[in-house]
Amino acid sequence: MTSKIHPTAFIHETAVVDEGAQISAGVKIWHFCHVMPGAKIGKNSSLGQGCYVASSVVIGEDCKIQNGVSLYDGVVLEDQVFIGPHAVFTNVKFPRAHRKGKFETTLIKKGCTIGAGAVIICGTTCGEWSMVAASACVTRDVPPGVTVMGVPAVVKKSRNHHLEKLNI
Repeated sequence: MTSKIHPTAFIHETAVVDEGAQISAGVKIWHFCHVMPGAKIGKNSSLGQGCYVASSVVIGEDCKIQNGVSLYDGVVLEDQVFIGPHAVFTNVKFPRAHRKGKFETTLIKKGCTIGAGAVIICGTTCGEWSMVAASACVTRDVPPGVTVMGVPAVVKKSRNHHLEKLNI
């Protein structure tokens, strides 16, 4: 398995990018990150200090993943996603030391923002341009264009994301 690392990508000397990872143009991978073989990171995305990216993870273009985030197998981030520091993504609903079966998919749609320390339970989808407040726990799908907060996360604010002009 051969790595595909674009020449314009920046990888800090303490980061580990395993053979077989795909790193696109303009990507920045900072201190003490680990990117596993098979992981795909889209152009102009950034991994903050201490991030982990598992083998089946797909990160879209223009994403920003802050410090201390672990993206486990089954997580897919579409374009322009923001993940705040120390957000948590699970990939099994009933974890055991010796488990059998596949990992559940968690989909974070285009433009979604996940706040610091939020927990995203596997098998959920966070809709386009939705916002998950800091420390919220997402246990079910988040509709597009809404803000959720709390434990468990509930809709606190709705907006028509098709009519709003976003300055991105």
